[in-house]
Amino acid sequence: MASWCVRAVRQSYSVLGSPALKRAPLRLLCTATQQKNGPGSEEEAEKTEPGAADKVLTEEKVQLEEQLKEMTEKYKRALADTENLRTRSQRMVEDAKLYGIQGFCKDLLEVADILEKATESVPKEEVTNQNPHLKNLYDGLVMTEVQIQKVFTKHGLIKLNPEGQKFDPYEHEALFHAPVEGKEPGTVAVVTKVGYKIHGRTLRPALVGVAKAP
Repeated sequence: MASWCVRAVRQSYSVLGSPALKRAPLRLLCTATQQKNGPGSEEEAEKTEPGAADKVLTEEKVQLEEQLKEMTEKYKRALADTENLRTRSQRMVEDAKLYGIQGFCKDLLEVADILEKATESVPKEEVTNQNPHLKNLYDGLVMTEVQIQKVFTKHGLIKLNPEGQKFDPYEHEALFHAPVEGKEPGTVAVVTKVGYKIHGRTLRPALVGVAKAP
């Protein structure tokens, strides 16, 4: 009888100490909490987590869009700068082709001036067949002057002889202003030295005297 009692007591302790009985109060506590909070608490918790994730994704999207916009603006500015540089470089190359001989032509202008003065200084009445040496010399000077003007024209160099034209400060250099009979005020009355232009750019202004009102 005593041994049966001992076995009964041991079985009772083993049942009370089983893991199932230990977990039972936790399940009861969770069930009670769910009943207290209501069935919608789990759904609210599930909804809260995706909402936070969407907010983070939205912020990242906005940040990436701003970065893309900034990079696009930088690219456009760099592209515009590159195009401007290419245009300037091309213009410099073209100017070098057009005006590269500018210094050389300017030196030749003095030669042209000397030839012109030489032909003008020869008395025309002395240029006859009776004076063949002077005539041959004069004809040679004239042909040389004509040829050098052809070379100038070939390379875009044009003579400026503005007598009777309106004074232009970009092409003419006024040496004096004086009243001249028969000339309108502001017009070129006298040309003391012709000027030249190369491809539309003034290489040497013409030295002139300008008529003014009496």
